[in-house]
Amino acid sequence: MKIIVCGCGPGSPDYLTPAVHRVVAGAVLLVGAKRLLDLFPASGAEQIPVGADIEGILKIIESRWQQQQVVVLVTGDPGISSLAQPVLRRFGRDACFLIPGISSVQVAFARLGLDWIDAKIIDAHGKNPEYDLEDLGKGKKLAILGGRQEASAWVQSCCRQWGDDYRLFCCENLSLPGERISEMAPEDLDGPVLSSLTVFLLIHGDCL
Repeated sequence: MKIIVCGCGPGSPDYLTPAVHRVVAGAVLLVGAKRLLDLFPASGAEQIPVGADIEGILKIIESRWQQQQVVVLVTGDPGISSLAQPVLRRFGRDACFLIPGISSVQVAFARLGLDWIDAKIIDAHGKNPEYDLEDLGKGKKLAILGGRQEASAWVQSCCRQWGDDYRLFCCENLSLPGERISEMAPEDLDGPVLSSLTVFLLIHGDCL
């Protein structure tokens, strides 16, 4: 028996795949953030909401997964900054089966009508990344997972270093009722408190 890790998309039930629905229907233990658990109101599985105590969650999974079908729900796609990473580190790839989902990065690029095959994806959701900004600025498309004021300040510093070569798009609450996509100037980031579900796209002018 394997731990099944399901990508649940950017938040809307419309972006859940049939594969995820089938797996959740067979789960005995369902683990995930409360907003993800709420996507499956008809599930009869035992539900464990995930908070800040990731180690505690991993211990619960460890005690159950070899006897019961454990399904772990993660936001977006399991391969992009999710609970899947600590699960894989603890139990190993051979013990896990991953079901891909639609990431907020995919949705953000789709909303702008752009491909993302050459995009650099940067996680600034938990802490500011450590990149050489001069090297980073050689890319044409950057997707930055934000959602913190410190992340907004880091994006602002990128924009200021690179000048007018890039256009900045702020994508909030993608696929959800409060979805908002705004093109901003760097100084616009000084004011508003952005959603915790925010993706920044920095797109070189040559690509638009």
